[in-house]
Amino acid sequence: MKEYRHVSYLWDEAKAASLASSNPAEREVELLIYRSNLLGADLRLTNYGGGNTSCKTTAKDPLTGQDTEVMWIKGSGGDIGTLTRSGLAALYMNRLRSLKQIYRGLEFEDEMVELFNYSIFDLASKAPSIDTPLHGFLPYKHIDHLHPDAAIAIAASKDGKRITEELFNGTVGWVDWQRPGFDLGLKLEQCVTENPNLRGIMLGSHGLFTWGETAYESYVNTLDVIEICAQYLEDNFGKKRPVFGGARLQSIDQDSRYQQVARLAPTLRGLCSSQNRMIGHFTDDERVLEFINSNDLDRLAPMGTSCPDHFLRTKISPMVLTLPPDEDLSDTVAIREKLMPAFDEYRAMYQAYYETCKHPNSPAIRDPNPVVILYPGVGMFTFAKDKQTARVAAEFYTNAINVMKGAEAISEYTSLPRQEAFDIEYWLLEEAKLQRMPKPKPLSGKIALVTGSAGGIGKAIAKKFANEGAVVVINDNDADRLASANDEFRKQYGKDTHTTAQLDVTSADAIQKAYQVAAVAFGGVDIVVNCAGLSISKPLEDHTEKDWDLLYDVLVKGQFLVTQQGVAIMRQQALGGDVINIVSKNALVSGPNNAGYGSAKAAQLHLSRLNAAELGKDHIRVNVVNPDAVISDSKIWAGAWAEGRAKAYGVAVEELPAYYAKRTLLNEIILPEDIANACLALVNGLLSKSTGNVLNVDGGVAMAFVR
Repeated sequence: MKEYRHVSYLWDEAKAASLASSNPAEREVELLIYRSNLLGADLRLTNYGGGNTSCKTTAKDPLTGQDTEVMWIKGSGGDIGTLTRSGLAALYMNRLRSLKQIYRGLEFEDEMVELFNYSIFDLASKAPSIDTPLHGFLPYKHIDHLHPDAAIAIAASKDGKRITEELFNGTVGWVDWQRPGFDLGLKLEQCVTENPNLRGIMLGSHGLFTWGETAYESYVNTLDVIEICAQYLEDNFGKKRPVFGGARLQSIDQDSRYQQVARLAPTLRGLCSSQNRMIGHFTDDERVLEFINSNDLDRLAPMGTSCPDHFLRTKISPMVLTLPPDEDLSDTVAIREKLMPAFDEYRAMYQAYYETCKHPNSPAIRDPNPVVILYPGVGMFTFAKDKQTARVAAEFYTNAINVMKGAEAISEYTSLPRQEAFDIEYWLLEEAKLQRMPKPKPLSGKIALVTGSAGGIGKAIAKKFANEGAVVVINDNDADRLASANDEFRKQYGKDTHTTAQLDVTSADAIQKAYQVAAVAFGGVDIVVNCAGLSISKPLEDHTEKDWDLLYDVLVKGQFLVTQQGVAIMRQQALGGDVINIVSKNALVSGPNNAGYGSAKAAQLHLSRLNAAELGKDHIRVNVVNPDAVISDSKIWAGAWAEGRAKAYGVAVEELPAYYAKRTLLNEIILPEDIANACLALVNGLLSKSTGNVLNVDGGVAMAFVR
């Protein structure tokens, strides 16, 4: 096995051998997928969704039965780290090459993409990407096109061409920056025709092409070239001058950074969401801190990124905050007023960039708010349509930082000219790809905190919201139950849909910490659902003062405190919001053995009305869902409450579900999912002008009718 310091060698001979197929062409495709996944697993080699891989094989033409050359290549919009067979495009090579005969020049690049479809070999193929001719016109069986920071640092440096020539003794070629497309494919072909002994090609400001006659040869060649680039950079860090010109300021300590982020994130999110509601991400990665604390920040940050993949995710340049790291952020109104001019200036810069660079047929200007916000001494915020996109934007800007660091160490960093950047960002093909994306789900861009969401009704609500596009803060006072719910959500939704916080709703400090988790993870909160609860059913003479205090602390005080702190964040964001209180039919109906619980539920209901009356001016809506007898997956029904209710009604515990169903007008058993559906109805936009309402979900209990 080869030894590397800067990249990971992951090839497993046994695994590769296990992919052997009786069909040689199929084996090459399997090895292509295997190689691609290995390359994509190391973010030092390429970023998420970036780069492309291919192989050329001989297969039977289904129309003629004759052997024909076929190229398999990652399809449009895929990610090599997670690539599967369904993500590949397969094209007839003879048809692809024949397109050279009808190519009309650079002004007609876009029309060629549609013509790729006439070359498709496998009708189940993914749509071919813009990189198709770049791979197709190179005379190698296996090709890797990646965006490794170490290589781009050389490609984006002022002396990149000379450095590439000297570093590789002429075995790695150079092609100047050009937007990917048919003509760039021809340029690559010309480069290897003129230099037949090349092992790769550096694309100016863009990335790296490497190849081999087998999947393994291509893989090792790719690692070797990137390793050489990375070692060259390491040998030069700090040699010419301190990295990024040295530190201008020091970061505040990690705990203080966390507190600053929690205080500031909702304000930034609100300002970034002036056109579209955004989800946030934060990182204080050491590489980020080194850059944002440096003397070179003010010079390098406005230059923007070089690699097209980088600025497509991060916008043309970041916003840099001028707040001191230890700024007093307690007065959120004053901080918002202080930051608004900087946001106005950024939007004006983006508008001017668009107006200066646009073409007659350019798509309309997109959201002018920043994606990347740098806070020297604290870290980097990113805001996007969802958590994954925001997280990936942070990863891409970290890649850009790595590139700037390397380029400055060996030469001088150069970014793409503004016009070139615009032509990529507002490329009609890119716009068409955006238009083909599915419409956002109803809760896309929303952040929800649902108390008691590790089980029962709370978990059903959290899942319903996640299914409809929201990110959610899962919480519970039971650590084991919370850990189990965390595992369940991670398996079902991945890592970008939820975060967790242990929460006792009777503790203002614990509530504050849960909202801090929401602010740091996602940027704030839009929907608060007060669902945490407990039940005690006893005759009046058996009801203790301790029982009474516990019920009122959890149900009434808990609802008050969670709402109070949630509303403060909603006001800070200035985006409105929703509070839903899960109360009970017992708030409206009298029953035996229920003095404490029933009266606490009545207090919850009236508190909801009072909050609705007060918060309307902030466009914060407060509504109530009244369930009844939701027994499934409920801790409440696992203990004495079920026994108490069964005793009160003169039935056995196991008979309760049927008993409750029979007394309803619809004769229905109520499930957690039914309550979740009601909550969704209140926040999915269809009832956006409703507040102060009570929605009964009890199967129809006439005594609980509000009017």
